[in-house]
Amino acid sequence: MTLMRWDPFRELTWLERTVDELFREFARPFFQVERREWTWAPAMDMYETDDAVVVKLALPGVDPDKVEIRVSGDLLTIRGRLEDEVVEEDATYYIRERRVGAFSRTIQLPVPVEADEAEAVFENGVLTLTLPKAEEVRPKTIAITTNGKKKGRLLRGKKAESK
Repeated sequence: MTLMRWDPFRELTWLERTVDELFREFARPFFQVERREWTWAPAMDMYETDDAVVVKLALPGVDPDKVEIRVSGDLLTIRGRLEDEVVEEDATYYIRERRVGAFSRTIQLPVPVEADEAEAVFENGVLTLTLPKAEEVRPKTIAITTNGKKKGRLLRGKKAESK
């Protein structure tokens, strides 16, 4: 029987290797290099001007022909698909993090819009959708007259000087 001096660092090294192997085996399905299909929601900005509601979506890499825009009542739905690119057969991929798959966003519009007059522009990976407001919700300009002369205009409840 051989006696060996106890070395606590040797035991810690063995424990570290064992935990590393266990973690790698457990985490392997989560860190696969194969690309998976995702359902995702692109980042969006929405704002309102006097005449329109403007919606901007970040859609980098998306083919504009793969995007569908619908207005139904007060709901705006934008959906589409980001296709995967051709995989290089003789290449070794180490990381494949870019998302592919279907995307969809549905939002409630803050005011009624004229969907037939909407304009969609796709530039540099950003879709900009301009939805003109319905005539009944657009601000009106009302001229103020005193003693038969126009003195100013009323814009959204504020007095403005006439031009």
